[in-house]
Amino acid sequence: MTPSNNDGLRQAALDYHEFPKPGKLEVRATKPLANGRDLARAYSPGVAEACLEIKDDASHASRFTARGNLVAVVTNGTAVLGLGNIGALASKPVMEGKAVLFKKFANIDCFDIELDEPDPEKLADIVCAMGPTFGAINLEDIKAPDCFVVEKICRERMNIPVFHDDQHGTAIVVGAAATNALHVAGKTFEDIKIVSTGGGAAGIACLNMLLKLGVKRENIWLCDIHGLVYEGREVDMNPQKAAFAQNSDLRTLDDVIGGADMFLGLSGPGVLTQEMAAKMTPRPIIFALANPTPEILPDLAREVHPDAIIATGRSDFPNQVNNVLCFPFIFRGALDVGATEINDEMQIACINGIAALARATTSAEAAAAYHGEQLTFGADYLIPKPFDPRLVGIVSSAVAQAAMDSGVATRPIEDMSAYKAKLNQSVFKSALLMRPVFEAAATASRRIVFAEGEDERVLRTAQAVLEETTEQPILIGRPEVIQHRCEQAGLSIRPGRDFSIVNPEKDERYRDYWGTYHSIMARRGVTPDLAKAIMRTNSTAIAAVMVHRDEADSMICGTFGQYLWHMNYVTQVLGTSALRPVGALSLMILEDGPLFIADTHVHAEPTPAQIADTVIGAARHVLRFGRTPRIALCSHSQFGNLDCDTGRRMRGALDILDSAPRDFAYEGEMHIDAALDTDIRARIFPDDRLGGPANVLVFANTDAASGVRNILKMKGGGLEVGPILMGMGNRAHVVTQSITPRGLLNMAAIAGTPVDHYG
Repeated sequence: MTPSNNDGLRQAALDYHEFPKPGKLEVRATKPLANGRDLARAYSPGVAEACLEIKDDASHASRFTARGNLVAVVTNGTAVLGLGNIGALASKPVMEGKAVLFKKFANIDCFDIELDEPDPEKLADIVCAMGPTFGAINLEDIKAPDCFVVEKICRERMNIPVFHDDQHGTAIVVGAAATNALHVAGKTFEDIKIVSTGGGAAGIACLNMLLKLGVKRENIWLCDIHGLVYEGREVDMNPQKAAFAQNSDLRTLDDVIGGADMFLGLSGPGVLTQEMAAKMTPRPIIFALANPTPEILPDLAREVHPDAIIATGRSDFPNQVNNVLCFPFIFRGALDVGATEINDEMQIACINGIAALARATTSAEAAAAYHGEQLTFGADYLIPKPFDPRLVGIVSSAVAQAAMDSGVATRPIEDMSAYKAKLNQSVFKSALLMRPVFEAAATASRRIVFAEGEDERVLRTAQAVLEETTEQPILIGRPEVIQHRCEQAGLSIRPGRDFSIVNPEKDERYRDYWGTYHSIMARRGVTPDLAKAIMRTNSTAIAAVMVHRDEADSMICGTFGQYLWHMNYVTQVLGTSALRPVGALSLMILEDGPLFIADTHVHAEPTPAQIADTVIGAARHVLRFGRTPRIALCSHSQFGNLDCDTGRRMRGALDILDSAPRDFAYEGEMHIDAALDTDIRARIFPDDRLGGPANVLVFANTDAASGVRNILKMKGGGLEVGPILMGMGNRAHVVTQSITPRGLLNMAAIAGTPVDHYG
């Protein structure tokens, strides 16, 4: 964390901290305070009820206050990484940054607390006195050996988790990286010799963790600035270092490095020379974690050991040992079960979760966040990336389970699978809303053909489909291209083994496919030669023919190209008197709930009959998501106050809808604000029949519908599920070019639902 030598980067960093308002945090209320009634509940007299509940039972503090999700990041600024003893006030930007990471990665609220107190026992007294405020304490950037004293006192006196991240966070991530490095190297903890430099808090904690993982104490050789820590040494010693003292006449790092399987550096730049590294065993593990300059640079280490497995503390080299892989998720699990401490079992569960995730298939979200990096398990990918959204579900649930198993949980979780699903919902915004769809899709094993099978997003979706559903993906594309891109993306799936392929360049079904297409299109100007050409080049048409021939149950296309171009071939091949596109429905997942938008793509200027069909289709699909449809017909006119085109068409659609009984609520024509605000609507049209805010907005042209959809996506933080093509019996869906792998997975679940589940 050393200052930048780049003037441009320095100014950008300062601007980031200063504008548009100083700092990186603010406090926001979670309850309304809009009137006297709210005030009476939030403060006097209503607040007394919550106070008395907590007085009677202290555990109720987590029910009636934010304490159960509130962590203190506490420092005295005596050992700020890369900056040293800069004092409490100067350390505040770092602590604010830590608080932001808690919120970003685990949705944990955090107060940064900088204390101007150098005495470790007095510092511990202050921290302990703050116990009633917080659900857990994260000690940070306190120099050794004072940090050991502070943590020991606080853990003994406080009945909440106290965790010195510089020690244990580093140790956990090192433990996970070492677990996987040994897996790659074909070695075991029990047999390796470790040489470590750095006797500070992080170094000692890492060695203690390695002991818990199976390393033998006699195989650990600890060196510091004065050389080997040996029995009888008196210079710069403390009980923590003395625990690793060797009974040896050797004195220097150069003396002891020979035959080492692993080097663990938490010291300073250039400490490990090439000559020293050359003395290590074949396939050595070199963790050079000094920042910003490692103990040895990776390219120098590989000059003497091309097979070395290397990790650093820097983001510009593979295998960055970064505490953010640990602390948000171990605290999340600890808080959720009301743990009284973070014990060894919880830390080892955290290690195992992190290590296992790196060995699994890389997530699409992590791949997108680290575009261009090879994220396939191996020597250059030992630990997952911080932006892998699966960390919170996997690691936090493992920690929570370990807390329960070890007896330190005061609020045990009864349904761990439901808890893990809830954690995933916090990072995958669509997870909760999509659950009914995934559950319906699980009742049948449908065959889904993806027209753009060579697209990496489709390949990642195919992997997820196989892992998370009962569906059978079929990909259209060239086998060698698909094989190569699966390998390049770090996916475990392979064509022919895990999913079937249609190869447009060479497939034994080619004659049948062009013959089928020609038979459908012969009287619409398509010659046999044109049919042959289309079946060689047009993957959307091929997918439609497969569904027509009952070789697939549904198709998904549109990851590139124009929406209506794809829909043209879908309609040509699959359209019938009963099946025709009636509209595209987009589900927008917003901060305050879902909102459905239609028609976003199909009919540029729909007729009243087409609008009515869109409303009926939207109602049916909204029910699939477990929601009660309340549909507003939106236009420039509001309840007949303007004689405009959109108003006339909406009134015509309303007449059609009113001509038969409907089992859902609809109303129109109206403005968007009236649709979403019942008070506005009550003033304008008191007898409306929606019964609440609309959750479906149907527009009179695609310009309006698509515009609202895109504004909600780009400026409103909305996540789109869809577009869902209504009217085609779930046999085809056309997505848009901006869709993500998660979006494609959601569409696969929608396509994987049998028709009778929503008909």
